[in-house]
Amino acid sequence: MAEKKLEPVTEKRGILYEIARVLAQILFHTLMPVRFHHKERLRQDPPFVVIANHRHALDPVVMAMGIPKHQIVFLAKKELAGNSKFLRNLLIRLHCILVGRHDTDMEAMRACMKTVKMKKVLLIFPEGTRHHEEQMEHIESGTSLIAMRSKAPVIPIYFDRKLSLFRMTNLYVGEPIPYDDLLTEGINTETCEKMNERIRETFRGMIKDAEKK
Repeated sequence: MAEKKLEPVTEKRGILYEIARVLAQILFHTLMPVRFHHKERLRQDPPFVVIANHRHALDPVVMAMGIPKHQIVFLAKKELAGNSKFLRNLLIRLHCILVGRHDTDMEAMRACMKTVKMKKVLLIFPEGTRHHEEQMEHIESGTSLIAMRSKAPVIPIYFDRKLSLFRMTNLYVGEPIPYDDLLTEGINTETCEKMNERIRETFRGMIKDAEKK
């Protein structure tokens, strides 16, 4: 009998995902405290796309805790699994779409579109890997392509610092980034770069606002 192919989009919220969320509730209310600002902006009905800066390996788990009612599908780099079939299957069961860094992965693109079609939440880290700098200047080329093809609200989240023991990390949830005007121009290299710059400008503004608080 052929082995069933695991799909991060069609897999239901399994026991591993729920255990991770419960442990996250404990961890991020005690040892590594986090605080969401304007969390009400995440309480809309899916589908929607969340984009965030990436500073710690546990950032996706924070998101799963912060959006408890809806299943989140994460875009993650294939390198996390390496050559391990066990790790690959584990990540897929945790709803990770695995994609090669800097690659145009059509299978991953189809999985992202399927996530939106199935009315789930898609999480993307536009930088493609963890960065400790505050500013989000480098954005992977596929970010805007996925965002605009989804035609779903794109909600930015800014981590003001790296998750740390006994120090509060603030997560600022922004207003959805508008891009309907870009869709009227068509989805192409030029409009994707315009969307990238819109994402950069959004995070620059969120950083400035966070520094005032």
